[in-house]
Amino acid sequence: MKILLYGINYSPELTGIGKYTGEMAEWLASAGYEVRVVTAPPYHPKWRIFDGYANRWGRSGGRAGEPTVYRCPLWVPTRPSGAKRLLHLASFALASLPTLVMQALWRPDVVFVVAPPFLCAPQAWLVARLCGARAWLHIQDFEIDVAFDLGMLRGGWLKRLALSFECFWLRRFDRVSSISDKMLDKLHAKGVVGEKAVLFPNWSHPEEIQPLAGPNPFREELELAEDSFVALYSGSMGEKQGLDTVLDAAAALQGHPRIRFVLCGEGPVKAGLQERYDLPNVRWLPLQPLQRLNDLLGLADVHLLPQRGDVADLVMPSKLLGMLASGRPVLATAGVDTQVGRLVAQCGVLSPADDSAGLVDALLALAGEPERRAELGAMARWIAEAQFSKGAVLGKLEQDLTEAMDA
Repeated sequence: MKILLYGINYSPELTGIGKYTGEMAEWLASAGYEVRVVTAPPYHPKWRIFDGYANRWGRSGGRAGEPTVYRCPLWVPTRPSGAKRLLHLASFALASLPTLVMQALWRPDVVFVVAPPFLCAPQAWLVARLCGARAWLHIQDFEIDVAFDLGMLRGGWLKRLALSFECFWLRRFDRVSSISDKMLDKLHAKGVVGEKAVLFPNWSHPEEIQPLAGPNPFREELELAEDSFVALYSGSMGEKQGLDTVLDAAAALQGHPRIRFVLCGEGPVKAGLQERYDLPNVRWLPLQPLQRLNDLLGLADVHLLPQRGDVADLVMPSKLLGMLASGRPVLATAGVDTQVGRLVAQCGVLSPADDSAGLVDALLALAGEPERRAELGAMARWIAEAQFSKGAVLGKLEQDLTEAMDA
């Protein structure tokens, strides 16, 4: 089977969509499929092109057992706003179109497009139709709903137009997948019915991320006492994460002798947060290299998973799966009826979204209950191994791809 993957984010990006799309392409290629990828130079989450990569057209890979990767240029704003994000996404959709259309001559069996950005969906569908391939759209988050719910884009007429455009194209793909049951429900509500809607979750790495029992090097580097209770956030720092709630809780707890906050990652709101919250109990870290991920996640006594209430079930944070694999409990700001809430309720604690006082209460309770934390962490590890292993998730995708070809 020939598989053409199309999306703006790809390896070596270490977080979010790029990480999972890259691992999927590599897994499929190693399994014997012919895989080509049309993507952009890596830029996320720092919003600048990675060192060693040029912002121009190029090709790499293609040896036996690995994907062939076509890179296409794009405009990357240093301080992305709603309008700038649209231009950013449109620049990639336009610059990548010639490269994508040329892949029709290769005659792939499946054209698999990853959204965001949804702007890439129409041309992926067109290329699939040009060469008689199956058209598959994978939704990592509902970017249009998120953009309007967060106020990044405004205007009732614009929202109606954007959602109509989205629904029109969703219904034309042979398969549309997403990463959680609640997001599948959203697809059904948008008109994707029957076998066209497919669950394709992200996966954990329990073989790479192991619970740490011994000393953690980050404690010494960050000058954290051995009896400090560390609340860790690790991931992208953008609007939808709701990190103000975490930092308001940190401000309320700055006089507590043991509780310390560590925030690790990059994103468009990080600099502003650092300016507004200059707190003695908060340590800031840049995005860490992959070889330090296990130590980083093992630093946590509890993982923080903040999420704004107005984006519940429009996204499913991929960082959650690494948290589970680390064998530490998770404290999420989510409702019990959300997808995040249903999962975290089994291995952690829920606090109301956008409520820093509730987050303070939950942290104080967990800080005083080491036995409970150990039990919740063990359950988190079990869930990572039993429900979200990479082999199981991608093996199911392979089966779904074969069924799509036979349909």
